[in-house]
Amino acid sequence: MPLHNTEELKAAPTSQVESDLLNDKTETYEFPKDKQDPQTVYQTIHDQLILDGNSQQNLATFCTTWIEPEVKQIMDESADKNMIDKDEYPQTAAIEERCVHMLADLWNSPEAGSTIGCSTTGSSEAAMLGGLALKWNWRKRQRAQGKSTDTPNLIMGPVQVCWHKFCRYFDVEIREVPMEGERLLLTPEEVRKRCDENTIGVIVTLGVTFTLQFEPVHEISLALDQLHADTGLDIPIHVDGASGAFLAPFIQPDLLWDFRLLRVKSINASGHKFGLAPLGVGWALWREKHDLPEELIFDVNYLGGNMPTFALNFSRPGGEIICQYYNFLRLGKEGYRDIQTECYALGRVLAEKIAEFGPFKIIYDGDGGIPGLCWELKDPASSSFTLYDFADRLRERGWLVPAYSMPPNREDLVIQRILIRHGFTRKMAYDLLNEMQSVLNHFAQHPPEKSLALTPVGAESSSYDHSGR
Repeated sequence: MPLHNTEELKAAPTSQVESDLLNDKTETYEFPKDKQDPQTVYQTIHDQLILDGNSQQNLATFCTTWIEPEVKQIMDESADKNMIDKDEYPQTAAIEERCVHMLADLWNSPEAGSTIGCSTTGSSEAAMLGGLALKWNWRKRQRAQGKSTDTPNLIMGPVQVCWHKFCRYFDVEIREVPMEGERLLLTPEEVRKRCDENTIGVIVTLGVTFTLQFEPVHEISLALDQLHADTGLDIPIHVDGASGAFLAPFIQPDLLWDFRLLRVKSINASGHKFGLAPLGVGWALWREKHDLPEELIFDVNYLGGNMPTFALNFSRPGGEIICQYYNFLRLGKEGYRDIQTECYALGRVLAEKIAEFGPFKIIYDGDGGIPGLCWELKDPASSSFTLYDFADRLRERGWLVPAYSMPPNREDLVIQRILIRHGFTRKMAYDLLNEMQSVLNHFAQHPPEKSLALTPVGAESSSYDHSGR
C-alpha cells in the first residue's frame, strides 16, 4: 500500500466544499469531533470522486473496470460476508471451494476433485503463498540431506514487484535475469546458468507486466528436466499466471504452461484481471496436496468451527469470490473465449494502426500474450517528443496510456503500453486513434520546448505497475 505523509497533505489547499463541510482544513486529516448529516457527507465525497479518472479510459490497468448489473447486485448483497468465517457463511465457503476445483479443472490438474488451493485478496498474495511453499519444501529437502538452509534463492525474469517484496520480506536471494539487447523475457538458457542446490524454484510469468508477453513455460520446464538428468537438481516451477491463467485456457488451449507439465507445482492468478471479477480476488493452486507443506496451514476454531487457513490476511470480503463464481457459471469457457477473442482483435487493430502513424515501432502486437500492445520510438534521438510527452498529452484528453523505462539492463529503452480489457469497445479504440493522431499533429506544429525526461535514478520508473494485484 502507498505510504502517506499527513503533514504534506495538510499543507495542500482545501476546496470550498471541504471548507464548508469541515470548517477547518486540518479536520480533513484529523478525526472529526462531531457527527454530521449523512447526505451532506455523501455528497462531499461523491463530488471529490468525480475528479478521479474515467476507468474506461485507463489503458494502464490490468484490472476489471466493467461489470454486469448482476455482479453489482451480488456485491451489495454480500457486503457483510466475511470469507474467513466459513462456519457462519457455509455457502460462501462452498462457493470458494467450487471455484478452486473449477480452476483446477481449467488448469488441467491431474486430480481436479482433490486439488488443494485457496482464494486470496489478489494475485500478489497468491504469489507470495506460492513462494512460501517453494521455500518450505526446499528447506525440508535440504534438512533431509543434512545440508544448509541459510541461502535460498529464487530465479525469475522481469517480474511484477510482488516477487521483489517476497524475496525481501522472506529473506530469499533474488536471481532476476536482466534484459539484454532484444531478449526481454526469461529463457531456458538463462535459467539453467543460475540454478544450484539452493534454488527453491523458478518463477515463469504468463504475461509479463512490462511487455505483456508470455514466457516459455514448456521450454523452461524441459530445460529443468535436462538439468535434473544431468546433475540431479530437481527444481520446481511456479507459474505467475496473474493475467495469463485466465487467457491461455480459452485462447491457446494447446499451449503447455499448466499442471500438464509435471514440473509446474503451483499457479497463482488474479480473478480481478482477466477473470473479470471485481477488485480484489486472487487464486493460488498447488498440483498435489504434498506440494503445499502442512506446516503452513493453520487451524483456527474461535469463529465457531474448526477451519484450516493459509493466507497472509485473515478477515476479508466474500463478495468478490461469489462474483467470480457468478462469472464462471454465467460465461463458461464459451463466454470467456468470446470476450477475450474480441479483446485480442482490438489489440491487433490498434497495433496495426499505431504502426502506420510512422514514429513508432511495435514491440508486441497482441499475439502470444496478454490482449494489448506496446511500442517504442523508432528514433528517440531525432524525435521532437518523447513517449513521456506523448503520454502526458493523451492524459490531458482523459486517456491514461503509460510510458515507462524497462528494468535492468535495458533502462535505456522507454516504451508505451495499452491493455485491452472487457468493456473497451471498437468505438473507443477509434476515438483513441483519433486522439493519438491529433497529438502527433500538435507535436508536428508545436514541438515541446522542454521534453519530459526519464524518471531520475532512484525513482520508481523500472517498477512502474498498474497491475492491481
